[in-house]
Amino acid sequence: MDQLMLLIKEIFYPILASVGVPANLVTMVILSRGNCGLSKCISLYMMAMATADLLVMIINVTMYHIFSYYFPLTFIYHTPVCKFIIYMAAVTLDLSVWFTVSFTFDRFVVICCQKFKSKYCTETTAAVVITTFTVLIFLKNFPVLFVNKPQQTINTVQWGCRTSMAFISSPAGAAYIWFHSAWGVWLPFTLIALLNCLTIRRILVASISRKGLRGHRSENQSDPEMESRRKSVILLFAVSGSFILLWLTTAVSLVTTKLTNLNYYRGDLTDPGYIATETGAMLKCLSCFQNPCIYAATQKKFKEELKNLVVFNMEEFGRSVSSGGPRVREVLRSNGEAYKGPSISEEQRQPWRSGEDYKKPSDSKELAAAAGVKNEGGLQVIMSSGFPFPRFT
Repeated sequence: MDQLMLLIKEIFYPILASVGVPANLVTMVILSRGNCGLSKCISLYMMAMATADLLVMIINVTMYHIFSYYFPLTFIYHTPVCKFIIYMAAVTLDLSVWFTVSFTFDRFVVICCQKFKSKYCTETTAAVVITTFTVLIFLKNFPVLFVNKPQQTINTVQWGCRTSMAFISSPAGAAYIWFHSAWGVWLPFTLIALLNCLTIRRILVASISRKGLRGHRSENQSDPEMESRRKSVILLFAVSGSFILLWLTTAVSLVTTKLTNLNYYRGDLTDPGYIATETGAMLKCLSCFQNPCIYAATQKKFKEELKNLVVFNMEEFGRSVSSGGPRVREVLRSNGEAYKGPSISEEQRQPWRSGEDYKKPSDSKELAAAAGVKNEGGLQVIMSSGFPFPRFT
């Protein structure tokens, strides 16, 4: 029972990395094409979210949770490298959180602030907001580099990282933990919940008004404006709602336990605080895999682009396999026609003739045998390159 949480981590993080990294990469490729029917503004926010989620998968999941666990006493376990990984892990998570907040606010402005919409919801504004949050987050997490100290020293070489208990128990440490919790969890929670409530209220009021204005029309007639808003709201609520649910455990456990660096935890593995904190860490990493799934489930054009991308790559792979590479020779069916081989000289074709009599194949069967072709049960098999390529005869 003591090792249950460790066993879950050993299974969960490798699986998450194996699906999360390619999923976010594919999302970035699809969004960069600009064929999803989204404005440049929202596409930029979604691209930033996908980039931040990819960094979380690489740094937090792969390097922090997998490499540091499976490869102790290696280069990444040196204290300076360890501190940098922990710093970047905090940065990437904050980027993922605040890019989600920025996306939520942009959707709020589009739906609720029509006069402000034309000024704020632009590609330039989105780029400024993303850049500003990135710089602030890098500066805000700078103290993380000094919170941890070496776990042990071997031959004057510092290894590992662990949180300084003197810092945690000090007033400055307590203030920083509360600030970190408020900035990374509670403030985003409050903003997302508030913006969603205001958006819902605006949509309900607008829906009632439009139904009243369109009351004399057929009830079965579609409303393009409301349909567009419905799609936007589904995307908004799916992203922000799942974010709140997956980060809720982390929000509570961080305040109650004050545990931050669990890779170097050496306490009781059955302690409820440790289990809650580990569960919250896994759920917040899982939140960085949710967006590609949400886009594929809620965005029709994104789903079409994903399907086209998969089909295109499968077709390209099929062409490369069917072509067999440059060494596979094209052999005609055994109908008596001449063999169309590569254009080479007679000396290259018959290098073994020097000083010996050469017997030229008299018919197509001998020609096929010379070319490395044999018939097996109605199949013509090319044996070139050491791999058989069957063809129906």
